[in-house]
Amino acid sequence: MVLGFSIMVVVLMLAIALGAVGAGFAGYVQAAGAADAAALAAAPVTFRPFGARGSPTQEAARFASANGTRLVRCVCRVDRSWNQRTVTVVVERSVAIPALGRFTVRATSRATFDPSALLAP
Repeated sequence: MVLGFSIMVVVLMLAIALGAVGAGFAGYVQAAGAADAAALAAAPVTFRPFGARGSPTQEAARFASANGTRLVRCVCRVDRSWNQRTVTVVVERSVAIPALGRFTVRATSRATFDPSALLAP
């Protein structure tokens, strides 16, 4: 009886731990997807507006917010040259982990844009 109860407690603790790891991983995957979207949205705006509503940073923040995250940092300098450029964005998302509370996960993404590709036939 005691052995059966002990095994049940261990299995329950493992299930809780597995759920916590799963929730944390799911939150990170969602944040990583949002970071990718924000970087891809900001990269072409460093060259010219492309119909965007504002600066590359504003565009990254808009896409991060639309994907349930908050933009923490955007290294997205406007460059009027035809040179290839890379933007880097960092986003964060609050994740509820069962039995442990809320945690913040961060994700970083980079996107490269080559304006000269616009001239290709």
